[in-house]
Amino acid sequence: MNSGRDAALRALEGIVGQRQVLSDPALIAGALIEPRGLYQGKALALVRPGSTAEVAAVAAFCNEARIGIVPQGGNTGLVGGQTPDASGDEIILSTQRLTQVREVDPHADVMICEAGVTLAEAQAAALAADRLFPLSLAAEGTCTIGGNVSTNAGGVTVIAYGNARELVTGVEAVLPDGRIVNALSKLRKDNTGYDVKGLFVGSEGTLGIVTAASLRLFPNPRARATAFVGLDSPKQALLLLALARERLGGGITSFELIGRMAYDITVKHGLARALLAGPHAWYVLMEASSQIPEGLDIALAGALEAAFERGVVEDAAIAASLDQRHEFWRLRESIPEAQIREGGSIKHDVSVAVGDLPRLIAEATRAVEAFEPGARVVAFGHLGDGNIHFNVSQPVGADKAAFLERWDAMNEVVHEVVGRLGGSFSAEHGVGRLKRELMARTKDPATLAVMRAIKAALDPHGIMNPGKVL
Repeated sequence: MNSGRDAALRALEGIVGQRQVLSDPALIAGALIEPRGLYQGKALALVRPGSTAEVAAVAAFCNEARIGIVPQGGNTGLVGGQTPDASGDEIILSTQRLTQVREVDPHADVMICEAGVTLAEAQAAALAADRLFPLSLAAEGTCTIGGNVSTNAGGVTVIAYGNARELVTGVEAVLPDGRIVNALSKLRKDNTGYDVKGLFVGSEGTLGIVTAASLRLFPNPRARATAFVGLDSPKQALLLLALARERLGGGITSFELIGRMAYDITVKHGLARALLAGPHAWYVLMEASSQIPEGLDIALAGALEAAFERGVVEDAAIAASLDQRHEFWRLRESIPEAQIREGGSIKHDVSVAVGDLPRLIAEATRAVEAFEPGARVVAFGHLGDGNIHFNVSQPVGADKAAFLERWDAMNEVVHEVVGRLGGSFSAEHGVGRLKRELMARTKDPATLAVMRAIKAALDPHGIMNPGKVL
């Protein structure tokens, strides 16, 4: 067994170089565990290829040797899709050396980035060409384009620009046997058969390794207007969204719903300051963007004034400076950290049709409080696309470990409501290991059969991210 492992390591070193094959557990410890600590594994090695050709050679070798490959970018995923199992027989294939922005084409409004480019670097490359790459996540300084594509990342601008799937015009990907699929494209129209790129978007590394992607760009906004609003209920938030769209049309680029508990614990732990004079049951962080440099603040103020007149909102503040805008967003982006400081948290990344979101929140809250008296619902998320992070913090003074042991049972409570409303148990975080069994139980059988057939055709030996998704 040891001689076989040594031979595999030598073969991998021959492909990428000795310094790029790390097998000491102490050196690769950070890559063996996902951010929430739910999954921790072992690995034969962390392998860091520096080019698509090297990725292809590593895949071909592993396919021949039947060694599992776990692709990993920034290791920010929340469902364990980037974490190896406990056997120590798999390799982690890191894409972090694939860091080239190959092209930015402002005429086609497309740029081509390699998989290891961070989201923040991609945004900056677009901005340097006076363009906008609108994908926006809290982890944008660490998460990578390859991971964003492979997980069909969402974020705070989906309401206007869509998920990663809508922002990808093509991919370059390495198949398990080492063949390179060159489906990179800058074309908006190409009606030549199956959407091959679409197979890899959201596949979580189970069909191949995304090594580069061509990404849609947009005109860089000349003006932004941001408001923080206090209101009575998610139903009122929906009315505000409708009114804002009447006044600003497609200019609404973010519309984030924040529950009272999420707001309060973030302020309590000093991660943000109170943004309005008094407390409210619910809050909305809304932002509009425009190519017209003047008048956006006035238009947003007009929408809020109309909302006041109709009794939709109770209080509101419009950011008067860039610093104040950042302050508004700091509160929204600090909620996950506040939850950590509050103790155990059972998290749900769910979605329903936008109009059903108030009902989901109300019914799931009642169900959770009946199941776990004293549990505190921390609800926040992307109202404009129907995605809510319906998280549940432990009762005050409860034992954290005992609370977290009920994770699966709590999931059943929340997901029963989601399923009854025709929603999804994974809106933007993916399936990975965390939700694999749930998917097997709830996904349409014919759809699962199609997915398994595609997996078997592209990865007959099952080496690509074993044990994930399917």
